[in-house]
Amino acid sequence: MGSNVKGRTAVEVGADGVAIITIINPPVNSLSFDVLFSLRDRYEEALRRDDVKAIVVTGANGKFSGGFDIASFGVLQEGKGKQPNVSNISIEMVTDIFEAARKPAVAAIDGLALGGGLEVAMACHARISTPTAQLGLPELQLGLIPGFGGTQRLPRLVGLSKALEMMLTSKPIKGQEAHSLGLVDAIVPPDELINTARRWALEILDRRKPWVHSLHRTDKLPSLAKAREIFKFARAQAKKQSPNLKHPFACIDVIETGIVSGPRAGLWKEAEEFQGLLHSDTCKGLINIFFAQRSTTKVPGVTDLGLVPRRIKKVGIVGGGLMGSGIATALILGNYPVVLKEVNDKFLQAGLDRVRANLQSRVKKGNMTKEKFEKTTSLLKGGLDYESFKDVDMVIEVLCVGFYFSPPGQGQYLMLILVFLKQAVIEKVSLKQQIFADLEKYCPPHCILATNTSTIDLELIGERTKSRDRIIGAHFFSPAHVMPLLEIVRTKHTAAQVIVDLLDVGKNIKKTPVVVGNCTGFAVNRMFFPYSQAAILLAERGVDPYRIDRAISKFGMPMGPFRLCDLVGFGVAVATASQFVQAFPERTYKSMLIPLMQEDKNAGESTRKGFYVYDKNRKAGPNPELTKYIEKARNSSGVSVDPKLAKLSNKDIVEMIFFPVVNEACRVLAEGIAVKAADLDIAGVMGMGFPSYRGGLMFWADSLGSKYIYSRLEEWSKQYGGFFRPCEYLAERAAQGATLSAPAGRAKPRM
Repeated sequence: MGSNVKGRTAVEVGADGVAIITIINPPVNSLSFDVLFSLRDRYEEALRRDDVKAIVVTGANGKFSGGFDIASFGVLQEGKGKQPNVSNISIEMVTDIFEAARKPAVAAIDGLALGGGLEVAMACHARISTPTAQLGLPELQLGLIPGFGGTQRLPRLVGLSKALEMMLTSKPIKGQEAHSLGLVDAIVPPDELINTARRWALEILDRRKPWVHSLHRTDKLPSLAKAREIFKFARAQAKKQSPNLKHPFACIDVIETGIVSGPRAGLWKEAEEFQGLLHSDTCKGLINIFFAQRSTTKVPGVTDLGLVPRRIKKVGIVGGGLMGSGIATALILGNYPVVLKEVNDKFLQAGLDRVRANLQSRVKKGNMTKEKFEKTTSLLKGGLDYESFKDVDMVIEVLCVGFYFSPPGQGQYLMLILVFLKQAVIEKVSLKQQIFADLEKYCPPHCILATNTSTIDLELIGERTKSRDRIIGAHFFSPAHVMPLLEIVRTKHTAAQVIVDLLDVGKNIKKTPVVVGNCTGFAVNRMFFPYSQAAILLAERGVDPYRIDRAISKFGMPMGPFRLCDLVGFGVAVATASQFVQAFPERTYKSMLIPLMQEDKNAGESTRKGFYVYDKNRKAGPNPELTKYIEKARNSSGVSVDPKLAKLSNKDIVEMIFFPVVNEACRVLAEGIAVKAADLDIAGVMGMGFPSYRGGLMFWADSLGSKYIYSRLEEWSKQYGGFFRPCEYLAERAAQGATLSAPAGRAKPRM
């Protein structure tokens, strides 16, 4: 909600005596305090007026309400000024005014009714919806629970199991399903919504339709014994899926209170838990991620120039390997026609088949209809020469070998972590330069020339062209049609218009784009190169590698650094590490551990032997020979076991692994490679699987304090060398007692 424009509600009373109360707060009619108090005033006005017989609540511009205004959570957390208590709104307003109204009220739902929006609708005496409207309670995504009575009303409307599922997964449902569950009472087309709701409200008044108080319904609730079974199962699932989080358990407790002790007791418990969770680190972290994700498209000096994205009508892709076919899949899913170019028929057919297989898996999972499959695949064409690129508006060069291992049961991890990673990186500069010279010749003069390289300097790639202002990095993460992050890499020559165009493409293919500067590893890979190096340093000095992995997994990463190395494969790990050894020799930890293991044909999970050994189901167990290799590597590095490190706590392990990552992130920020710290928070969460509930890497670091991080790194650097030496930016922030995220004193953005 803008600071100058207050949200409001409007009321209009028709000749039929129905007051239409409309929520107005663009873009999604969020429920700021202004809106809530205005809604209460309109209700009270309608209840007072003799010419009003019934009420319909709706939202302006085809959206009921997207829920409580998230910016207001920050205001509540800071506790500045006199702030309304959530229990005042939930009990005194939503329950004792809206639901207890002596005139019938019907919610007319279109677009979306999420969070507080759905909670207001559930307090009405009936709900009418359009078939495609989205209804849900996604508060748990923000580390909270529903706070306006949702924990009590939803189970009474849709049943306990479905209500728990909707709240714990935060997944909305469409109007059609909501109707079959009993959450809404009728489905109508948008143009009939208001009139149907008016009639329904009058029929309630005439007792031809039931006058239902959701809070007091019991027909959908199970017996107490059955409810206890359901709660036990829900808690077991929450413990398995979210062991570090408290709010899913708070949500279950609150729902249980309402069923055991009655809905009013449930409402009080809900308000109490909500208030506590609002001030939790988890809530603050998830709200930071919410806003960080929405701010990545704001790039000073680029998106504030008034440039309008050009329409990209067709995209060419050079290379149909794993990555090229993944990018092609993402683009056609975003409705972009694509021409995939390969060097021969065999490779081309393989690339086209990969795209079809990617889409087929969606059909199998029920996420895509066969009609949509056919329509989407029809957007893809193949070609063997550059002639087919004569009318493309953008071309993405994706020439590299890809590795992507998918162990059973780990699909959810892979979506988060194949990062260092996705390309076995044997890319020749001269070959790339030739390709870009050819592209300049065959593609239209306005065409964007993008590369998915993760290893070659973009300035070098464009050296043989006269079109350096059109050259840009479009760095996808594998698998490209699944991973949500897109690094947009600009050089000092890249035109602002080209960046604006690519940001728009990113949005249309449902990626979160982050604009970064041109350097080794860009943002994500560069920030995280110390991650596995720190783990190896500790292992060589006597820390059990499996303990390291357990501590890092417990912290919330999808898997520890050694397990990740196995998954990616030692070939990719060595190729990636060598880039950083060349670029930053003074602060990389050079170890022979992986090369020594490679000599004996340990290559990671693909050979069923790496830091772990794998059975035929790819289940990991400790490698009994690992100690021998660590001993050899230790001798090679000339280091010895440090007895102090053997006694490290989990907290110490986490800090020794992640503080060097924070240190590198500080350099990325100070050099202007990243626009702002929030971009690095998002990049770490979406590119490396850093736990979102910790708010992102820089947010987490700030929760510990720059002084603390600096002093720990300084201490370790004296004991273990330059790998841990704090950078200048971190030293400055610590000396000032300032946050790492603060913009003061940062370098200009580097192109």
